[in-house]
Amino acid sequence: MELNSEGAKLTPRVSLGRRLRRLRERKGLSLRQLSERVGGYSHSYLGRVELGEQLPSEALVITLDEFFDTDGVLAELLELAHDTLIPDYSRKAVNKEPEAERIQVFNSSVVPGLLQIPEYTRAAFRRSQLGESEEQISERVAVRVKRQRVLDRQEPPYYWGIMDESALKRPIGGLSCMVEQIKYLLRSSARPRVTVQVLPFDRGAHPMLGGSLTLHTLPDGATIAVVESFDSGEPVDSPRRVLDLTQRFDMARSLALTDDESLDLIRKYLKEYEVEDDS
Repeated sequence: MELNSEGAKLTPRVSLGRRLRRLRERKGLSLRQLSERVGGYSHSYLGRVELGEQLPSEALVITLDEFFDTDGVLAELLELAHDTLIPDYSRKAVNKEPEAERIQVFNSSVVPGLLQIPEYTRAAFRRSQLGESEEQISERVAVRVKRQRVLDRQEPPYYWGIMDESALKRPIGGLSCMVEQIKYLLRSSARPRVTVQVLPFDRGAHPMLGGSLTLHTLPDGATIAVVESFDSGEPVDSPRRVLDLTQRFDMARSLALTDDESLDLIRKYLKEYEVEDDS
């Protein structure tokens, strides 16, 4: 069904496509002509965007807003469409992420999202978002990459990422992907406001087995928490529960290897993956 039909649900994705089609038609341009005028983006790609079948890239939206002189309207619609790709339970925390003064994350089975390379993220989404097309997966990857820019700010938040050793052991995306992912982890850990720790297998049980936790501390001192399992999650802003979750994070941190010990273990896994990848 054509998503831009009159009976389609008016989602941000559909709204963006309809707006683009109206802007193009007002200028009397075909899709092929618009393709030529905006730097060669294929007419089929532009057509899928108009139909709501695919979200445009940020680069394309910036180009279209400039071409049609729409004062960022398409970019705003893209932002809204990206929001729909974020689970309801974590949307509030993610939207507050750019304001966070400190971000603390514990992941029990994968590398923390803000420290992932796109290839790793794509491979993880392929396994977790069953039935989604490659285009839909690409949209999710783009949202994750956009979120990572918070660590590139001139004054980024303090970031503390703790992962279970299983995140290093599990070769998501294959050996070559893990080599690049671990190299990126090491580069990220060299940033002055980034701390990476590993909770090793030999520490046994810990307070967050089988789940993950994100804590965003805002400028006013308030903390927003999100607890996730493999297919669900829960936002937490009750001070009492946030305190309990912070205590769990602190306990996991106390069980984890020190910064230097963690980096040594990460380098050990890198060498193992490099040897396997070359064999």
